[in-house]
Amino acid sequence: MEHRYQLEKGSKKHHCPQCNKKTFVKYIDTETDDYLPEHYGRCDRESKCNYHLNPYADGYSKAIWEQEHGNRSELPKSWKPQQKRVTPTPEHQPVFFDFETFKETLSNYDKNTFIQNLLNTFNPDEVAKVIELYRLGTNNREYLNGAISFPFIDINQKVRAVQLKQFDKDNHTINQNWLHSIIKPQPEWIEAYKKNDKIVSCLFGEHLLNKFPNKPIALVEAPKTAIYGWLYFNKSKTFLKDCIWLAVFNKSSFSFDKLKVLQGRFVYVFPDLSKDGSTFIEWETKAKEYEKKLHITRFIFSDLLERLATQQDKDNGSDLADILIKHDWRKFRKRKQYSEYTKSERLQLGLSIFKIEALKDLVSRIFKVKSSFDVYELKDRINEIEDGLSKTDVEDLTDILIIKQLVTSKDFLIYEK
Repeated sequence: MEHRYQLEKGSKKHHCPQCNKKTFVKYIDTETDDYLPEHYGRCDRESKCNYHLNPYADGYSKAIWEQEHGNRSELPKSWKPQQKRVTPTPEHQPVFFDFETFKETLSNYDKNTFIQNLLNTFNPDEVAKVIELYRLGTNNREYLNGAISFPFIDINQKVRAVQLKQFDKDNHTINQNWLHSIIKPQPEWIEAYKKNDKIVSCLFGEHLLNKFPNKPIALVEAPKTAIYGWLYFNKSKTFLKDCIWLAVFNKSSFSFDKLKVLQGRFVYVFPDLSKDGSTFIEWETKAKEYEKKLHITRFIFSDLLERLATQQDKDNGSDLADILIKHDWRKFRKRKQYSEYTKSERLQLGLSIFKIEALKDLVSRIFKVKSSFDVYELKDRINEIEDGLSKTDVEDLTDILIIKQLVTSKDFLIYEK
């Protein structure tokens, strides 16, 4: 049996009595096609407003029925429904972390254990790049001095929080805190800042979304894992080479409020390991629901971690960074084509690969038909003998012969026997 009072079908929207946005669907009386009083309806802004007043939930429908069936002579004009609805969560404007205080962290990397550990392992240029991308910093205060600072910066470039983590020589966490908690004496802005509903209210790395609007996302739990993910994969042979690496902060932070900023993206998700796989299952279940609300958004759960991990890793609840650290990052790198190396790199490689006997044999074959060539003829002859060489290969091979003094470069080239 259909209910007499139903939400209006179609795309027509009205102004919500609570948030005043034109996102309100009214209830109608299907017997008369009239709207119910204006406060009956549902706001479509489920995560922002959450207003919903149902005529069956507050006694309105019963009162109308009694009026029409004679149990009441009339519905008193002063009668108002008891508005039993879900109490909406008001939109709270966040108080941002003081930007000048944040800028103070962007120095003293020589005292930063985490960064120094990275420099001892990875290419220094790439470590410098990851510091710049994620705006990593150093805590310069007495407590947790030298700890890495992981700033949570939102899509509008506003700093929401700054996490501090102290690591040992193997980059395992030994202590942690929040920068706003250790500032002494506490400045005025912190009092208002502490009234925020949450400390972490955005994704780590979220500020990169506008900078790279078309890149897919690799999503992990902790900021450290995101940093290692970028360093291992940004020049890898895998599908992850073009990803922006973001972190939710912790297991419970895989929430719609945080992830809605990823609408329209392909998101590769790497939950931390768990003994029974519960984290993977929980996140995957949530992601299926989020996809229904986020247009053209795909959450793709990778089994990379499961394939690389041991049973002990699963028992320990290890994350992707814990697994990656066990492997040489160079194994993940894309192998460059010969032509992608610099001229100097190509010559050094060629000189180390080609044995002098092989080069002399090549020269013997070149000069079988003629005792001398100019440089252009020599290159044509090399290309003729070594069929399939590129222009770069021919030029490099010519230079190697000259460096080895097997030919002389003047107006013409002479084979030196």
